Amino acid sequence: MVTFGTSSMKFRSRAREFLAEFLGTFLLVFIGNNAVAQTILSDGAGGNSITIYFGYGFGLFLGVLLAGGVSGGHLNPAVSVAGAIMKKFKWQKVPYYMLAQYLGAFIAACGTYAVYADSFKAYHALHGINKTTASVFATFPKDDVSVFGSFLDQVLGSMILLLGIYAITDPFNKVSPQLVPIYVSLTLISVACSLGINQGFAVNPARDLAPRFFTFLTSWGSDVFNPSTYWYVTLIGPHIGAVIGSAIYVFVIEKLRLVQDVSIKSGVANLDVGVTKNKFCEFTKGDDHSCRF
Repeated sequence: MVTFGTSSMKFRSRAREFLAEFLGTFLLVFIGNNAVAQTILSDGAGGNSITIYFGYGFGLFLGVLLAGGVSGGHLNPAVSVAGAIMKKFKWQKVPYYMLAQYLGAFIAACGTYAVYADSFKAYHALHGINKTTASVFATFPKDDVSVFGSFLDQVLGSMILLLGIYAITDPFNKVSPQLVPIYVSLTLISVACSLGINQGFAVNPARDLAPRFFTFLTSWGSDVFNPSTYWYVTLIGPHIGAVIGSAIYVFVIEKLRLVQDVSIKSGVANLDVGVTKNKFCEFTKGDDHSCRF
């Protein structure tokens, strides 16, 4: 009975984390993609690049706000994998976190298409089915951007994003848990404003690959996976950049600080619980009494 009870609690905990990551990623991608859709489908009358930057920023804000207290609000496979590599997140959780993230992004793409179906039909009737409308869902490089330029763009963008996340969730910096979603979203907006031209600012494999797969299954077909779209860059680049950003923060900031002051040994960011196992845990706790942000 004890074993059954423990297994049941573990299943419920993982189910909650799965649903939190699914819903959080859905909000991020749905709101962001809709911002792109209303900009493109209105020929700029309904928005511009700033609309898109803040659309994804606000989507991330709501996603982290919703999921943070349950799963930590990763909403990004690169964040989950990098956290596991840095031993701040359990490897056993990575598969179902990633599944939730990719599934949430795919359903978000379905939602965007459903909301703007009439506008897509009208636009395609005038301009044909093309890369412009496909970019509502996935990122594509500028015509003059090389593979290396696109790859560097994604690596650096993800590196900056993870550096920001680790700094924000580091208890040494004393960021209030209530402000974490705001600061994380501002970090993404910073990346978007500075690295948004070459290949877009995907910096999230789920945000790009899952909606791209949706376009493959619908009107746009296999062209969205043409090598010239550099689709593989937005899959690989963010993972590499996330690991680099995480490693820089852990080995340059955290480790050196621990050498200087061993009294803050417990004060390191922990992606498994959203913030850290310290006084911020007083903000709220999960049913399993683990710390949540």
